Amino acid sequence: MQLPPLPGLTAYADESFLEDRAHGYYVVATAVVGPAHLDHARQVMLDLRGRRTGKTHWTEMDTQQRKHAATCVAGIEGMHIVAVGTPVPPRRQERARARCLEHLVPELHGYGVNTLVMEARTPGLDQRDVHAVIGARRALPKGTAFTVKHTVGAAEPLLWVADVLAGAVRASRHNDPSYRAILAERIYDFDVATGC
Repeated sequence: MQLPPLPGLTAYADESFLEDRAHGYYVVATAVVGPAHLDHARQVMLDLRGRRTGKTHWTEMDTQQRKHAATCVAGIEGMHIVAVGTPVPPRRQERARARCLEHLVPELHGYGVNTLVMEARTPGLDQRDVHAVIGARRALPKGTAFTVKHTVGAAEPLLWVADVLAGAVRASRHNDPSYRAILAERIYDFDVATGC
């Protein structure tokens, strides 16, 4: 028997990272859209879909397309939360991802989120995400329900919202704050010390 979904919001996550001894970072961006706006948000992202991957993907876009995508995401009703972990030296991206998730879960919970949907990678890597979220739940009030689920990226357009957010934050770290500025009213980003 399948249980009904828990009341509360769902966040949809995507990431971007750079491994570098001096300037490495890991971005985990989450799109948090209210239930009344989910269908609209999905349609907006379907309209932006790229040809090669069949989904909206920041790395496929040119400057004008990125600006348009950021403007479209800024028009979606919601508050989007982004964790930016540093440093991320070579071969430490999974540890940085886990640290970002550990800090992101309490932030999401504070916004009424109780489910995090992430793009599926491999079963082993997905399990690492689950363990990070389980560890993060210890910081939540006793008895709090918070789950993480993984799905195929092409199957959920709300993951594409997070891809745009992650791309905009990444661009701002490379001295192009223009996309981040477009999203300013809809995005809350915070720093995470990864300990890497």
